[in-house]
Amino acid sequence: MRIAFFSTKKYDQDSFTSLVKDYGFQIDFLEAKLDHQSAILAQGHDVVCAFVNDQIDSKTLEILSKEGVKLIALRCAGYNQVDLEKAKELGIRIVRVPAYSPEAVAEHTFALILTLSRKTHKAYNRVRESNFSLEGLTGFNIFQKTVGVIGTGAIGRAFCKIALGFGCKVLAFDVMENAEMKKIGVQYCSLDKLFAHSQIISLHCPLTPDTHHIINKKAMEKMKDGTMLINTSRGALIDTTAVISALKKGKVGFLGIDVYEQEEDLFFQNLSEQILKDDQISRLITFPNVLITGHQAFLTKEALHQIAFTTLENIAAFASDSELVNEVKA
Repeated sequence: MRIAFFSTKKYDQDSFTSLVKDYGFQIDFLEAKLDHQSAILAQGHDVVCAFVNDQIDSKTLEILSKEGVKLIALRCAGYNQVDLEKAKELGIRIVRVPAYSPEAVAEHTFALILTLSRKTHKAYNRVRESNFSLEGLTGFNIFQKTVGVIGTGAIGRAFCKIALGFGCKVLAFDVMENAEMKKIGVQYCSLDKLFAHSQIISLHCPLTPDTHHIINKKAMEKMKDGTMLINTSRGALIDTTAVISALKKGKVGFLGIDVYEQEEDLFFQNLSEQILKDDQISRLITFPNVLITGHQAFLTKEALHQIAFTTLENIAAFASDSELVNEVKA
């Protein structure tokens, strides 16, 4: 099997190269992001390996189909970037990595919370300039705060356990309530109640038509003044225009995001020598109570190993005509 590996970074090469020899596949690592312009690079390959911000729309899929590609192996959990109906029509099968290291993302989520609550990023910069003043660094305890969790899949459940360990009261909303979470003290409630009672809200749900802009103007109006909002799931869960307005009014007191609505043209690139053309993220960066990381919540050694292993196992199952246990269907 010959695999065209798009959106390659060094950590991808390191994690996949260490395992691929056990499978006998040939991987051609490409820096280009997958879209209708770069899809031709898959010529001569049996499989395409793609990432979260690759654009696998109908036009891209048609080109891949003409080049004989029969499998797209997503090395991520999300698949909202794929036109599943078109893939089905063309006979291209889609597999993903549904769970790699829920703890990696959950721990990064809490890192955002702790950084915002204790202003450690500001303290770090001050000390590097020999400024040891504590003025403006007053934070707040996480202990006994009410934390709202939207989505209790694998990552949401890992996050709930951490929050409970900090002594928080945890409210949760999910279309399917989890018995294990109830047993350890998580209280399921309506979305409106979660908005009204939580001091910290963390998003851990997939991006679907129902969850698109689940955090919008009306939702934020129901929140307490000064609510901390954290998103390490999918950027479009938050209406960026509405959250900027809520930040200006003080309705949202803190915002921590590892994902962004228009991140595909920004994240995973070094743009330090360029002028950002995205006015909304430029505005967010100016807020002293906003913390942005560039979609790195998944980036741990353990998670990268599991992503590589599961992706290669998915491809191996396809090659041997075995059941694709991680297949995504329209």
